[in-house]
Amino acid sequence: MDILERAKSVLRLEAEGILNLVDHIDDNFSRAVDLICESTGRLIVAGIGKSGIIGRKFVATFNSTGTRSMFLHPVEAMHGDLGMVCPDDILLALSNSGETDELNILLPVIRGIGCRIIAFTGNPRSTLARNSDLVIDVGVEKEACPMGLAPTTSTTALLAMGDALAVVLINEKHFESSDFRRFHPGGALGQRLSMRVSDFMMTGSLPTVREVDAMAEVIAVIDRASIGVALVVKPDLTLSGIITDGDIRRLLARGASIFSLSAREVMTPGPKTVRQALPAYDALNIMESFEITVLPVTDVNGVVLGVVHLHDILGKGSFKFNGT
Repeated sequence: MDILERAKSVLRLEAEGILNLVDHIDDNFSRAVDLICESTGRLIVAGIGKSGIIGRKFVATFNSTGTRSMFLHPVEAMHGDLGMVCPDDILLALSNSGETDELNILLPVIRGIGCRIIAFTGNPRSTLARNSDLVIDVGVEKEACPMGLAPTTSTTALLAMGDALAVVLINEKHFESSDFRRFHPGGALGQRLSMRVSDFMMTGSLPTVREVDAMAEVIAVIDRASIGVALVVKPDLTLSGIITDGDIRRLLARGASIFSLSAREVMTPGPKTVRQALPAYDALNIMESFEITVLPVTDVNGVVLGVVHLHDILGKGSFKFNGT
């Protein structure tokens, strides 16, 4: 097997490992969600080695999406960190084999504190499973590692099950984008989510043309604006269509006599638009879904107010605030 086929084989094995988890979702998963939602404490995540690394990712995801969480290293726990654990907390224990000594020795102590225990394990008959209140099976048939030694498919499956739990908790806790912004006040992601289309849409000298304009004028407008589009408007400035530089290239590739055409003959009618009050992440989702880089901004009557570019939303270069 050559390099490319070996790499593809790894991806297939890991994808299959995740898909097989669908059949592992049962009533225990629902009970785990209910238990976490009803808890007044934190979700304490514990694991050793690769499971511990995945556990830290769990904690980061849970905390940012409304589920208070903390990572507890099992060894450090036995040397004083157990003081951070309270009876109202829930332990989420991670171990593929379910026979990790450093983790299992912690279970009776956690139980003595009064915590409930949820296990993510690939071995539902393991010591970890027997000592847990709820068991979520994250087992996989085969590791991608050819020797079956390095955790590969199993850690991918574990990570995916954690994401499934986090996303379900988002819905059950009615966690909103406004809550997400509160937990992410800084950084590019927080900035993008806190903005509206009106905050960075281009206004003023917009690349607009009339339906009757010749394509020579359309091309000149596209060139001047340098965003790759011309907005075709009616006399009352309502949006009629859009022409992109890609449209022009495709016409030329087909040998069309482009300079004999009008904007109306070339434009795509009824293009996707957004309102200026729309959150930036919604505009981004529209662009990604329809594979477009520019969105006209219109009012309720379809009058063109501006245009927003993908690069501005993603923050490539400087943000453009109201076209400045």
